[in-house]
Amino acid sequence: MQWVKVLGGLVGASALLGLGIILGRFAIPKGADAPAPGVSVSQDLDLEILETVMKQLDASKIRENLRELSREPHLASSPRDEALAQLLLHRWRDPESGLDAAEAPTYEALLSFPSRERPNRVAVVGPTGTILFSCRQSEQNLTGEQGGPDVVPPYAAYAPPGTPQGLLVYANRGTEEDFMELQTQGIRLEGTIALTRYGGTGRGAKAVNAAKHGVAGVLVYTDPADINDGHSSASQTFPNSWRLPPSGVERGSYYEYFGDPLTPYLPANPSSFRLNPDTVPGFPPIPTQPIGFEDAKILLCNLQGTLAPAAWQGALGCDYKLGPGFRPDGDFPAERYFWVNVSVHNRLELRNSSNVLGIIRGAVEPDRYVLYGNHRDSWVHGAVDPSSGTAVLLELSRVLGTLLKKGTWRPRRSIVFASWGAEEFGLIGSTEFTEEFFSKLQERTVAYINVDISVFANATLRAQGTPPVQSVIFSAAKQIPAPGLDGLSIYDNWIRYFNRSSTAYGLVPSLGSLGAGSDYAPFIHFLGISSMDIAYTYDRSKTSARIYPTYHTAFDTFGYVDKFVDPGFSSHQAVARTAGSVLLRLSDSLFLPLNVSDYGETLRNFLQAAQRDLGVLLEQHSISLGPLVTAVEKFEGAAAALGQHVSALQKDTPDPLQVRMLNDQLMLLERTFLNPRAFPEERYYSHVLWAPRTGSVATFPGLANACSRAMNTSLGSAAWAEVQRQLSILVVALEGAAATLRPVADL
Repeated sequence: MQWVKVLGGLVGASALLGLGIILGRFAIPKGADAPAPGVSVSQDLDLEILETVMKQLDASKIRENLRELSREPHLASSPRDEALAQLLLHRWRDPESGLDAAEAPTYEALLSFPSRERPNRVAVVGPTGTILFSCRQSEQNLTGEQGGPDVVPPYAAYAPPGTPQGLLVYANRGTEEDFMELQTQGIRLEGTIALTRYGGTGRGAKAVNAAKHGVAGVLVYTDPADINDGHSSASQTFPNSWRLPPSGVERGSYYEYFGDPLTPYLPANPSSFRLNPDTVPGFPPIPTQPIGFEDAKILLCNLQGTLAPAAWQGALGCDYKLGPGFRPDGDFPAERYFWVNVSVHNRLELRNSSNVLGIIRGAVEPDRYVLYGNHRDSWVHGAVDPSSGTAVLLELSRVLGTLLKKGTWRPRRSIVFASWGAEEFGLIGSTEFTEEFFSKLQERTVAYINVDISVFANATLRAQGTPPVQSVIFSAAKQIPAPGLDGLSIYDNWIRYFNRSSTAYGLVPSLGSLGAGSDYAPFIHFLGISSMDIAYTYDRSKTSARIYPTYHTAFDTFGYVDKFVDPGFSSHQAVARTAGSVLLRLSDSLFLPLNVSDYGETLRNFLQAAQRDLGVLLEQHSISLGPLVTAVEKFEGAAAALGQHVSALQKDTPDPLQVRMLNDQLMLLERTFLNPRAFPEERYYSHVLWAPRTGSVATFPGLANACSRAMNTSLGSAAWAEVQRQLSILVVALEGAAATLRPVADL
């Protein structure tokens, strides 16, 4: 049953008052505007309710949630994944702590799995096919949890099957520049196998870049220098510390885009048109397989050839050389050619994957939705990713559901909790949801809160988001004590680790920008909904790890979290409180706590970077930034005027329609930055401020990318015409944003 039917079923015999909830099939029941005595129906944020929620969020219950969620591997579409979907449904339908409604709509998506009958294999072979060395096909069973039948062996999802064989070369991080460096060194890449390390570029991009240069297959490993601060011995790694053990292998999707590969821009329903799987764009073009660093060490430390550049060296205990081929005085017999054989037997399958949706209907504005989401599926046990987020989601929904069932609270606006399916394969559940309900979500969604990995480590809060959500996150963080630090708030602690100088506020915590690493991506890039991602993370001064070390491996277990990541679960509780406070502020505040003026600072910074780093170049091609300067100034003026209007209304007793109109302006601002034709080469990316930036200048991405491509072309070329087009797109978007913020009667 689809979400629309869930909400339609709740209408029953209730009278329709003209404000449809969720997807237009649910209205306010009779009597909703006259609640029973003692029921807090939010006309504005109730600080007593907020304090009650903060106190009731229980670290021990989050811990028990995590124990259950990560007890078994739950790869997308697996029986355990579907069992967890049923667990969420059961919790959200509980008569004492459940929500108004819960359902689990299903999509039929194309997923990728390794073959059980023919496991993927990487081996060093001789001229007659003799195997001299084989890489591990599974991780070492260190805690009794890595060897079960439901532990998927390491693989590169969506990598094509094949058995390429060739001389080995070391290609650093597999960027385009890395392969060009190898060619500059005189290395012939055609037919080789490239050994690369994680980082520097996306997983799938490594294979794309390699194929451009004739490479036949790609291996990927995690270097201890990038994840373990150089430590690599068994005594220094898990289970003796939080570091990645030598056999650990990062799984992941190597698909270039997000969403179901066969149904771009369409929900993956049975009736939807599907592309031919044989010609789908975005899959790696050549066989690819990840391996552990203990096996990478055997391969890399036996390479011959030129010494790799200093920046390419790592922590495997040897000098990294470029190849091709193995040195004659190494571990393999001298004076003979030995190749690396990569045998990949992945297969594509259409599988059903469920989202789980839990709904609390709003009492005053049921047709305005605050979405809170986290994905459910994992590569193996997934205690950190994603179950730390799901454990927080379940505890927050339990506390709010209990207040709801007791009749002591109902939000002003509707709250939708979401457990997304098949995120690890490319944000599939959330993307299909946004495709299916595109118009209604764009029209009615206030904001999207994402809590995927809730705790990377236990040092400080880390938040990412679009500028309007900065103020509500700050407000929440200032009111919550930092775990283990007497007298400090989460905000106070956060600013010690990540901060920036703001022209408007002075020193403030740094709010990161949103890429495409989790389920917020379709909401911000495709729908233009103000979004955020909230987590606790580590002290960057104490580790250079690019992410928590057991990421996407079979060692990401409950015991790993309980012993190393967050003993006592106080950081999980801190995230629950922060995200819960943000959720209540967005759902219950009379005026939406979205500060649009904060966008002005971002726009001004982007403009100044363009003037400083691109101004002279643009002038040489008779391209003026004048219209962009004017557009930024118009936006700043309109945002300031709207802020003054909000302040004036807050001091008065505003008419509900005035509040509604103003809140719509705040809600819809983000949509004005969408232009679906701005980046035709990018799927789903239409936000002109947050699309991927490939140019080196930290400015508006379309302008930066176009200038980067046009840099070495002639005057009047098509590339410079594209620069002008991107500048025009920006000006129109900013002028449209300013118009949205001006008084609604001002046409």
